[in-house]
Amino acid sequence: MAKLLDLLKPDIITSSVAAVDLNELEKRGIRGLLLDIDNTLVAWRRVDVPAEVRQWIQEARRRGFGMCLASNTRNNRRLEQLARDLQLNFVKGIVKPRREGLNRAMAAIGTTPPNTAVIGDQIFTDVLGGNRTGLLTILVRPIDRREFIATRISRALERLLFWFLRRRGESGTIPDWQASDRQSRE
Repeated sequence: MAKLLDLLKPDIITSSVAAVDLNELEKRGIRGLLLDIDNTLVAWRRVDVPAEVRQWIQEARRRGFGMCLASNTRNNRRLEQLARDLQLNFVKGIVKPRREGLNRAMAAIGTTPPNTAVIGDQIFTDVLGGNRTGLLTILVRPIDRREFIATRISRALERLLFWFLRRRGESGTIPDWQASDRQSRE
């Protein structure tokens, strides 16, 4: 059980992609970034990239980070459009939490697990897949509440996981927004 919990814990939790500290990543030796799309870079099914995300990507590029879109989306046209717009590499057919797609994404930017981070909004895809592959995992708050039906189901499982972690006294591994979202529902 402890091993499974470790696979579900992100290394870093932050409010958004734009809040990911590039200085910290450089200190950790990270040179490659695998970026989720839906509710990480853009709202679900959207292609309009927020200005702060666009600026963060430009700064990461300026610093020499290799970046690749690593999304479970089946909409290849949208994936290609975002990659073109952001001038990023992309890999089709990624099925997180499976490792194979993440390995292909690292190959596309020439990095390896010890120097690569995955950034996404979901525990059971982005974090689990990244941890299984040996990547630094960064969990960000979802941009929007609108989501694919299967994602809504996994969000319920995430809330259960965070409840369990709170009961075990591991509140340091629970995102701030989980506590604030819970309080707003009470």
